[in-house]
Amino acid sequence: MDHFIKRVGTTYIPVRDPEQASKWYQAKLGAKENYCDENKSILDFANQSFFLVKSIKGEKVGFQDWNGREHFSLTFEVDGLEQLNAFHAFLKANGVKVGEIEDRGHPGNNFVFFDQDYNIFDVWSELSPSYKK
Repeated sequence: MDHFIKRVGTTYIPVRDPEQASKWYQAKLGAKENYCDENKSILDFANQSFFLVKSIKGEKVGFQDWNGREHFSLTFEVDGLEQLNAFHAFLKANGVKVGEIEDRGHPGNNFVFFDQDYNIFDVWSELSPSYKK
């Protein structure tokens, strides 16, 4: 059955203000805006579409793990440790809340960051094999 699904095309992210969130994603993550109104903003980056959807207060991406820690549901990939370190430094210098770079016991390193609506995301230093070609 795995031959049917080829990629993830769209991710939906809850935000308070789609226009402001779109500006944040463009400035901090290099997203390109395709559409924006009072209820949603449609962005392209990381080889997929992201819909920033106006949501009720308190909604966000992520969940608590079994230890009660906030956990991400989406990992962005960069090309190697040098890019991971550079991206971490860039986000930190631009006022983004970031976690420490971690060795989680698998190849590469990771860190987490939060957008302006406190959605949590992960960054990994290893590209998936299909992107290394």
